[in-house]
Amino acid sequence: MFRPEIKVLDATIRDGGLMNDWWFDDDTVRDVWEAGCQAGLDYVELGYRASKKLFSPKDFGPWRFCAEADLRRIVGDGHPATKVSIMCDVGRVEDEDFLPAAESVVAMVRVATYVKEIDKAIALTNLCHDLGYETTINIMAISNALEWDIDEAVKQVEAETKVKALYVVDSFGALYSEQIHHLVDKYRGMLGPDKEVGIHCHNNQQLGFANTIEAIIHNANFLDATVFGIGRGAGNCPLELLLSFLKNPKFDVRPILDVCARRIIPMMDTLKWGYHLPYMITGVHNQHPRAGMAMVSRESTDYRAFWDEITAEEPVA
Repeated sequence: MFRPEIKVLDATIRDGGLMNDWWFDDDTVRDVWEAGCQAGLDYVELGYRASKKLFSPKDFGPWRFCAEADLRRIVGDGHPATKVSIMCDVGRVEDEDFLPAAESVVAMVRVATYVKEIDKAIALTNLCHDLGYETTINIMAISNALEWDIDEAVKQVEAETKVKALYVVDSFGALYSEQIHHLVDKYRGMLGPDKEVGIHCHNNQQLGFANTIEAIIHNANFLDATVFGIGRGAGNCPLELLLSFLKNPKFDVRPILDVCARRIIPMMDTLKWGYHLPYMITGVHNQHPRAGMAMVSRESTDYRAFWDEITAEEPVA
C-alpha cells in the first residue's frame, strides 16, 4: 500500500530492550540504526529516556537512559532523512533530563502513558514540544481502558497538545481487527487534521502484522514495527513484513534482512521473544505478559495449568 503520509518507526532497540534490560552492545545498536537509515525509515527509536534517580545504570544498559553522549556515539550528527526517536514513561523521567532540541540529536520524544495519567502525559508532551521536539502520546494497554475514559483522553490530547500523533497501543496483544478498526476510527474522528493516528501492536495472538494492516486501512499513518518482531514477550509487528506490504519505493527491506541475520535472529535463543503458548494465553485473556514471561523463563510446559491459573484470576462479571 502506497500512501505518502505514512511514517514508519523502528522500535527494535527500545522495545527489544524490555527483554534484556537494554544491554545491547554498541555494534548492535549502530547496525540497527544504520540499517534503518539505509532502509529509508522515517524514525529509529533507540531506547527510553529515564531518570537515573529512579533506575540505576548498574542494573540497566545505556539504552534505558539514552544519554546524549551515548546517542551521539552511535548516530554522530544524525541522518538527513531518518530521525532519532526516544520514548519516556510518565513518572519515570525528570524535566531536567531533556536538553533543548537544538542541542540534541533526538528529533522526536514519545510519551507513554496509561489513560488514567493522561494529564501528566500532556504536561510532559508540552514540555518536550516547547523544547523543540516532535512529540507523540502513546496510550498503553488500551484494551483495558473504559470507552468513556478513552473518549475523554482523546479530547484532551486534541485540545491541549500539538502532538504529531496519538497512538493506539495494544500492549497485551489482546485486540482483534474489529477493535483496531473501532479505535483507529474513533481517534481519527476526534483528532484534527494536524494530528495523525499511530498504531503499535504486540503479537501474542499472531495478529501484530494483521492488526497493523487493519489500522493502515483506516488511515493510521504512524506505524511501529521491530526487526524480526523483537520485543517484550511475544514481540511486535515485524518490520520486514510491514515494509514489504507498504510497496513504497522509498523503503528498501534488504538492509533490514541483513540486520536480521547479523544481529537479531542470533539473540532468539537467549531472549526468547515471539509466539509462545504462555504469551498466547495472556493475550487471549487480555492480561499483562509478565506471568507468561516468567513461565517461558523457567521453561515450563504445563500450559493447561497456566491457562487455568490465568482464567482463575479473571474478574467475575
